[in-house]
Amino acid sequence: MKRTELLDSSRSVVVAIDLQGKLIEMVHRSRLVIDATIRLLRLAELFGAPVILTEQYPKGLGPTHPEVRAAYDELTVPKFFIEKLAFGCAGDSGFMQALAEARPGLAPDGRQIVVAGIETHVCVMQTVLPLLEQGSAVHVCWEAVSGRGSEYREMGLRRMESAGAVMTNHESVGFEWARSKEHAQFKALNGLLKDGQLS
Repeated sequence: MKRTELLDSSRSVVVAIDLQGKLIEMVHRSRLVIDATIRLLRLAELFGAPVILTEQYPKGLGPTHPEVRAAYDELTVPKFFIEKLAFGCAGDSGFMQALAEARPGLAPDGRQIVVAGIETHVCVMQTVLPLLEQGSAVHVCWEAVSGRGSEYREMGLRRMESAGAVMTNHESVGFEWARSKEHAQFKALNGLLKDGQLS
């Protein structure tokens, strides 16, 4: 079963959803979400995982938070930027094309999608549930997703987990990608995670 699989960096794609403008400042524990997402992007860089960054109607909601955008812009791994109007990423043809290009030749049921973003109960959930239906394994970083209010966040996480998503965190993602202290990126992983505490 996919829920028991450890993450494999060669099959993983990181998706950072709609971490934008005023909305990111309004969500529960916004600083934690921002910091955890930045670390997740840096882990993707260390382990060679492609990244998809989305924005929901930026004309109205504003651009991606500048710190998150800077971390994305620094990436040298394959990366994709999608502006969308559909709440769920899977409802956007550009996103589905980016997902296919991120891991060419890999069928949906071979993908492991690692998710960060807002809001948990809207755009994140409407992304995760269709991806699960397609057969992909979806790992949701609980500290990198949120909504306007802790209850919205909690109930969104519960629904995704009950549908088959794996609840995880960015540290577990990094250690699963490494698997061993012998991994060439372990020292960099260790240094990144020691670099300050999250809020």
